[in-house]
Amino acid sequence: MKKVDPLAPRIVQQLAVFLENKPGALAVVCDALAEAKINIFGLTVSDTTDHAVVRMVVSNTEKAVNVFENHGALVVESDVLMIQNDNKPGSLSRIAHTLSAKKINIDYGYLASMPSAKKGLLILRVGDPKKALVVLKRLDVES
Repeated sequence: MKKVDPLAPRIVQQLAVFLENKPGALAVVCDALAEAKINIFGLTVSDTTDHAVVRMVVSNTEKAVNVFENHGALVVESDVLMIQNDNKPGSLSRIAHTLSAKKINIDYGYLASMPSAKKGLLILRVGDPKKALVVLKRLDVES
């Protein structure tokens, strides 16, 4: 049986939660997740006039969906890539060029790392997650 590398790029579920665009709305969401012992690995917030879209990757997607639905929030799930990459100039460029060469579009992404960290976490929504995963594993991108 082949051992699965826990740091390899992988497809994960991202949750898009629609919230009121007002002070405290995100705090309520984070409190509910913390109470349920769900960790947030990645998060981005996009605002509009009336609402905000909070996209996140969490430690327990199924449990988080239940938490949000119990709080009356609209939640949409989608496949994204979770990639641990080097925190140095050119890392994202290498990934973007590799996907582009295989005609895989990056719809959007978000990443973060401390300036002193050797690695960062990249979340990408791509046109074909399965194909992108194969391509990135060949590239030997750590995740």
